[in-house]
Amino acid sequence: MAGSLRIEMIETPGQVREPQDLSGKAAFWRGLLSDLAIMTGIGLFLGVLGPFGSSDLPLGVRLLSWLAFAYVGYVCYRPLEPLVSWGARTLHLPRIGLWIAAAAIATVPMTFAVLVLGNLHNPFRWPGLDIALTSYFYVFIVGAAVTLFFNVLGLRSGKKPAFVPAPAHAPAPASASATASEPDPPAKTNALLDQLPASLGSDVIALEMEDHYVRVHTALGSELVLMRLRDAIVHVAEIDGRQVHRSWWVARLAVEDVRREGRNVRLVLPGGLEAPVSRAQVSELKDAGWI
Repeated sequence: MAGSLRIEMIETPGQVREPQDLSGKAAFWRGLLSDLAIMTGIGLFLGVLGPFGSSDLPLGVRLLSWLAFAYVGYVCYRPLEPLVSWGARTLHLPRIGLWIAAAAIATVPMTFAVLVLGNLHNPFRWPGLDIALTSYFYVFIVGAAVTLFFNVLGLRSGKKPAFVPAPAHAPAPASASATASEPDPPAKTNALLDQLPASLGSDVIALEMEDHYVRVHTALGSELVLMRLRDAIVHVAEIDGRQVHRSWWVARLAVEDVRREGRNVRLVLPGGLEAPVSRAQVSELKDAGWI
């Protein structure tokens, strides 16, 4: 995740302040260990299950083999998420197509690793096109399924919301003298803006949906936040803007130009950022004076 992460502190009466987020390194190692723990569970499960003809092997061999496949698969498939996000944001390609293409490409080195690991007891020989294609098909099924759970369905546990609201407490009755000396109420928090590093400021110019995350664009950069787009829009309600696409919200004052390519319309934002406009929104933006 781009940018440095702040450590947010929440204090409630009678409690010690606790950090609600981790530093960059701690978050990385926590995410890595969580991912490896999940892959270990998947490897053990497949080892016990013995799919794709591996049930003929002794249990110990199956477990070691599937654990090795799980860890090698993590190395092959884990880099897909940032690549897909970059392709969707830069090339404006559909995410589902990018996921399928990326998984198909990552399956090539994974298939080679499976063939090598499966023949450690013998000198490696090319198994032939039929066996190689069959192995590729089996590897693609398992690899695509695990990738789906990790990145599309949100199984990855390395990314968690940085903001945790403080628990509500019922106000205690106070006497007239105590009322006069009550401290000022705490400043209101914003579940979206509080997750942004200080270096990005709070001048939000656009919100972009990326899977189950929202990329918050400011005048100084961008950051991913674990939140649904419709929930994020609520937290920028004070800004004059609107949702121009099912995956984009744009601040009105941030629009620098309008780019048309046939029937496609895009709003040009600071820094060369472009937000697509759905065809259903074009007429409404014209009526509202945006374009």
